[in-house]
This record gives sequence, C-alpha cells and structure tokens, in this order.
Amino acid sequence: MNFNHFITPPILNQQISYLETAFLIYNNIVGCFKNNARAFKHFFEKQGELMTENHLYGTVLLKAKKILDYISKCETAPTLKEISDNITITKPTILKILNTLEYCEFVRCFGNPKRYYLGLTFLKYAQKARNSFSLDKIAMPYINELRDRTTEAVNLGIKDKNVITLLDRAQSTNTIRLNLQLGGHMNMYSSGMGKAILACMSNSEIEKYLDETALKSLTANTITNRKELLAEIKRTRTRGYAIDDGENQDGIYCLGFAILKNDKILGAFSISAPHFRINNSKKELWVQEGLKTKADIENAI
Repeated sequence: MNFNHFITPPILNQQISYLETAFLIYNNIVGCFKNNARAFKHFFEKQGELMTENHLYGTVLLKAKKILDYISKCETAPTLKEISDNITITKPTILKILNTLEYCEFVRCFGNPKRYYLGLTFLKYAQKARNSFSLDKIAMPYINELRDRTTEAVNLGIKDKNVITLLDRAQSTNTIRLNLQLGGHMNMYSSGMGKAILACMSNSEIEKYLDETALKSLTANTITNRKELLAEIKRTRTRGYAIDDGENQDGIYCLGFAILKNDKILGAFSISAPHFRINNSKKELWVQEGLKTKADIENAI
C-alpha cells in the first residue's frame, strides 16, 4: 500500500481558507485510516521494528529469532504460510531465512505441505546452557540489594524433588538474625519459597505433589488440610507472592517469590524476619521490593 497520499492534500480551490484546508486534510487522513486501518497499523509497526533493529548489528538474526520463537510456540509444526501470516516479515525473506536455518540444522523440514520443526542442534545448546547456568551467581547481587533495602534476611532456594533446598542467603543487617543452613531443606507446603513455587505449578503437578507429601504440622499455623492449602495456593497465584505467617517456623514471618524464565520454574527467594519486627508498612515495602527484585532477576537470566 502506498502511504504517500496521506500527506498529499487534494487540489483545493484557492478561495478556501487555511482553516478549511486543514480540516479537509484532517478528514482525508481520518478517512484513509478508517479504510486502511490494518495496513496503517502494519506500516507503523514495521517502522518501529526498523528503528529498533537499526541499533543492532545483523538484523537478519533478529528476523531469524522471530521465526524460531514462532515455531517454538506452535503446538503443531507450522507451514511457511502460517509463519508468514503471523509475523511481520515478507514471505520470500522468511523462506530464505528458513533455508539457511535448515542448512545450519536449526530447523527441520518435513511433509507436504512442508512443516518446520526446531532442529536437534538446540538440544546440544540447551545442555550446555543448563550445565553453565548458575542461579545463585545471577541472583545474589539482586538478593544482596534487596537485603540492603529491607535490612532483613533474604534466602535463595530451588525445588529439589518435593522440598526446597537453600542455595544461598543474604544475612539480615539486624542484630537478631535467623540461622539457616545452606544446603538445608524445608517443606514446600509450609514455606514462603515453597508455596510461591507451588503456585506456579500446574494443577496436575500440585495434585501429584500432594499425593506424595504428608502435610505434617510444624507449628500451630501450618496448613495441614489439603483443601485449605489448595485455596492458599490459589490466593498466592492471584497475589503474585506467597505468605508464610509462622507456618514453617514459630514466630517467623516470610514472603516468597518464584523465579521464572519462559514459564519454567528456576527457583525462588524469600524475605523473612521475626514477627516482632513486622508491621503493615514493612509488609508493603517487602511486597514492592520483592516484586521488583523478582523482575530484575528474571530479566537478568
């Protein structure tokens, strides 16, 4: 579509005033927009993409990533037409990139019509990335900053089978501290980190966990009723963080936040302190700072 006529005014009678001219131009633009809304939107989206991509080297790599991202999100392997219909790259360009990706074994192509699958090369890359990935190295700088802003202990943990394993922690700057052993375990159903992770699991995964786990009382506040725990997990999903109100350890209040990347659960962190140091303003601060830290860590991964 040619957009030049958007900015070219019609031939106007010389007696028409400047105000009338402006009004006619305005109506012309609005009319064109209404008649070509989809093309107009596509045009400006494309300009925005070009402005972003021009700041990076190798724009074809960005296009290839869009194609691979789309293939990875499809439930069934897409055809060339399906890819072209869903991303803002011309069909001939998509085909050229797909041919190159197939040569590099980043995609596989089968069937009639041809359908495109991610290549097995990604398995090798994924294994290497998994082996070199260290959650604590990435997260701890942000965990330490969170401790400094709250003055309270911040723990970092991962799901290990059906328990939480403590990876690392930033000690409270207060004189009275909580002593937890690195490498130690805590229950998922009673801890802030554990409930934050449970809230990110599928319903079938939660049911399986509950089938395999005895809900034993650790304190007077521990939730040991399956129905009540499921309700608390639902509330955690809605809030975006978990609350451990003396459920895992007497007199200790804790907020837990899950760490995710591409919908994969990588771990969790929690802020904790004795009840006597907690008030409503501190709880609000913890929520605000905890969600910020969660976003910072996930963006850094």
